[in-house]
Amino acid sequence: MRLSKSLCAVVGDVLATTGSHGALDDLFIAAGAPGEPPQLSHGSKWKSWLFRSGQDPNVDSLAVLGNVLEEFMDLPPEDSEYLSEWRAKRARIEAVLEENGLRYFRFGRVLPQGTIPEDGPSYECTTIAPQPVKPAEVEELLEIVVRGLRRAMHPLTHRRKGAQSLCFTNEYDVQDLLHALLRPWINDIRPEEFTPSHAGSSTRMDFLLPAHELVIETKIVRDRSHAKRIGDELIIDIEHYRKHPNCKTLWCVIYDPDHLITNSQGLKNDLDGQRKLNDGEVVVKTFFL
Repeated sequence: MRLSKSLCAVVGDVLATTGSHGALDDLFIAAGAPGEPPQLSHGSKWKSWLFRSGQDPNVDSLAVLGNVLEEFMDLPPEDSEYLSEWRAKRARIEAVLEENGLRYFRFGRVLPQGTIPEDGPSYECTTIAPQPVKPAEVEELLEIVVRGLRRAMHPLTHRRKGAQSLCFTNEYDVQDLLHALLRPWINDIRPEEFTPSHAGSSTRMDFLLPAHELVIETKIVRDRSHAKRIGDELIIDIEHYRKHPNCKTLWCVIYDPDHLITNSQGLKNDLDGQRKLNDGEVVVKTFFL
């Protein structure tokens, strides 16, 4: 379905206020938006990417739209100071959807007006694109899982019928979810293995996948002060991992729930790439959630 420019403009304008380039890039990619992120300003990028989704005959544009809206529409801010602003933005999205003959339903479903969804999450409606039964490469699997972590959190933090909700407030919470998602696919996952010493100290890896010579390191941004230090923490971690004989690739997964990192793309540029010295080498890849 073609998405109108007016609809894309309103949704893009609202979403631009919710996160950085890096965080929204990952959100759109996980939602199934096609192609690479447009090289545009923060104010224009998201409406252009949505409009592109509606122009691509191979993309379920309503599924993409629902997926990028889900967290914003379903999750009001915890701070009551921002509640009225959130309600106004949400009403603005609902109004432009109605103008385009659409309606938003909980769990990321955007459907034509008059369509009644089934109770609970409709996986048929929110399917982004067909996926193979098992990804061909471990990197392909990891990218699906890592980019989908925020979406995987959503039904656990918004459980039905009074079931106790789960919270993701520290690194162990995120690690446990990631571990659970990987276990059906990867047999040998070693959490908290020690790295070789660097500058007189060693550290524990979050997850080592020895068969693939790959390590996953997770970080959660706790506050603004920590957001400024997280790059330095990862640089130190990288030096530890570079010396480990079973670590040739390092994936750094940064969960920034409050969007406190102001220049995620700059941090990614600083961290990503090959680090090589005489005592070891590692290729680093960074993701922001």
